Amino acid sequence: MSGIGPVEPGEDTRVRDTPQPRPRGRLALRYARHRRTVLASGAALVVLAGGGYLYASRPQPRPAPPPPYPSQAVDLVYAAPAAGSPGATGGGYRFTVLLTVRSGPPVTVTRLTQPYDGLSVTSSPAAPFQTNSHFTRKITVTLRVTECEKAPRNPGLPFLDVTLRNARAIEAHSFILGTRYARDLSQALEVACGNDSR
Repeated sequence: MSGIGPVEPGEDTRVRDTPQPRPRGRLALRYARHRRTVLASGAALVVLAGGGYLYASRPQPRPAPPPPYPSQAVDLVYAAPAAGSPGATGGGYRFTVLLTVRSGPPVTVTRLTQPYDGLSVTSSPAAPFQTNSHFTRKITVTLRVTECEKAPRNPGLPFLDVTLRNARAIEAHSFILGTRYARDLSQALEVACGNDSR
């Protein structure tokens, strides 16, 4: 023999088939008997674990945005003096406003007031009342002069204080009703308190 390389079998030699070693121990014997079942069960567990991981790590849908605050979903506009209300005499100065809920859940008006000490306010419908989304409610407001000394003589930007509630929050909000309302209110107060000295 010369050179480098593996040892080759000579003539009249053959490779014997060596018997597989027999497993020793009870667990090894059981595994040998139920090898297919064990491997199938293991594969099923791997697939189940992978599916569970993929399910748990899937992207979650974004939660729905919260509803808007009630003051952001509501419009309150001055419509006109109510019929039969030329001024704040006797029954008071009556006018209508339109409350519109633009979006979101229903809004409840829990309170409606005004900032002047010399005036009292009532509304029809009386608070609290609810207005549904995409709906406009007509509200008749009556202002009565309780003390002419405390009533404003010429209010520049009069407003109504309205407390609103929806599924998200309760808010007190002041609505400026515009120059027409200021002019009509000034005329009504002039009629009611014109003869009183201040």
